[in-house]
Amino acid sequence: MNSGRTLLSIVSPMWNEEESADAFLQELTRQVDLLPDTDVEILIVNDGSADRTGEILDSWAQRRSDLTVLSLSRNFGHQAAITAGVFSATGDVVIVMDSDLQDPPELIPAMLEKWRSGADVVYAVRKERRGESAFKRGTASAYYRLLRWMSDTDIPADTGDFRLMSREVVEALRSMPERDRYMRGMVAWVGFTQEPLYFDRSERFAGTTKYSMKKMIKLGTAGILGFSDKPLYLAVASGFIVMGVAFLGLIWVLLSSIFGWGDLVRGWASIALIVMFFAAVQLIFLGVIGIYISHVFTETKQRPLFIIRNPRQ
Repeated sequence: MNSGRTLLSIVSPMWNEEESADAFLQELTRQVDLLPDTDVEILIVNDGSADRTGEILDSWAQRRSDLTVLSLSRNFGHQAAITAGVFSATGDVVIVMDSDLQDPPELIPAMLEKWRSGADVVYAVRKERRGESAFKRGTASAYYRLLRWMSDTDIPADTGDFRLMSREVVEALRSMPERDRYMRGMVAWVGFTQEPLYFDRSERFAGTTKYSMKKMIKLGTAGILGFSDKPLYLAVASGFIVMGVAFLGLIWVLLSSIFGWGDLVRGWASIALIVMFFAAVQLIFLGVIGIYISHVFTETKQRPLFIIRNPRQ
């Protein structure tokens, strides 16, 4: 439990959000101005916007001393923009949220309450996803469940990057220098006390999503590759299964030749089984090589071996 005033940092990335920037900042500032015993710093990361987003943000920064604009030199992407904001935040607690009002600012008091009750991470879980197609809802649900099955890290399903993090969690993230970042997975990986906060996600206030199918696939791939090596072990297991089938098939061919079972085309079955056998051998060795590469990949990410948690004050 923290005593005294709390410094809350709010990080929000923006890329070409001129249609929703004003409305988002009006609602956000209205909510944070009502927070008791809390000082606020608002960090808006302008991720190389090519529209009027920068002008709107500069206007807000001139009016509010607690609002800072971090302007990136180009569009580096959502995860990089979040990282820039989180690494620049100085608060006792940091909240990351999108700027399209699908992450409602009115949840901030509830997040802070959970933090004051002992949670180090409060992640927002979407009960409903209004305004999204059945295809997007279905693929998102399937992906999160596949990721949870494949990963040793318990990454919560139906969540985005909307979450509260304590200073300790932020410092743990700062110790992870990997470049292909999947922030929601990294936050889950560091551990600490993590609690959900359920909400109904609204439609975008204006404009269209900036996450194209290509970007969604790239983000999803980063999540699987960054937190799971199970596909490599599946490749090895598949190789052994195929090898077993080939071995049983070879026994059947030999017995059929000896006892005259069926109408075998001479040479065809044996050639097919030999090809299957050596394909299985290749699959096994590719999987083994992949596992070694996975270990090299893990070393290059340079994640800490452990994180020591300090007692809450």
